[in-house]
Amino acid sequence: MSLCLLDPMSETLIRLLLLLPLLLPVTAAPACGQSLPGFETDLSKRSIDLDELVAGGPPKDGIPALDDPLFVAPEAAAGWLTPQEPVVALEVNGDARAYPLQILIWHEIVNDRVGGVPVAVTFCPLCYSAVAYARTV
Repeated sequence: MSLCLLDPMSETLIRLLLLLPLLLPVTAAPACGQSLPGFETDLSKRSIDLDELVAGGPPKDGIPALDDPLFVAPEAAAGWLTPQEPVVALEVNGDARAYPLQILIWHEIVNDRVGGVPVAVTFCPLCYSAVAYARTV
């Protein structure tokens, strides 16, 4: 298997971008139990009957995770993956992987083993953010 490795500056930027979603909830969230003024919902001001609202999107477990994904060399992916394709890059113990967003947008979670470490790579297409976790408990 051949991997496309990034220069140190790109690796640092990707690591910072992957950590950013972890830091934002801590810095942006108000203290526990407090609500922000002006953000109360007045359900009396509406133009439809609330009984007409239905849940949208996929049902529970409706987005299948990818388990133990197969990887191809960058040359083999050239037919469907452009050099500008956004990816989630992950390197653990010298083992580097790239997870294309055009795949993650449909699966959102990849359970993989990188550098001998079980990891979960997650992507949210709604907020366009990715986070990778060690899966060991």
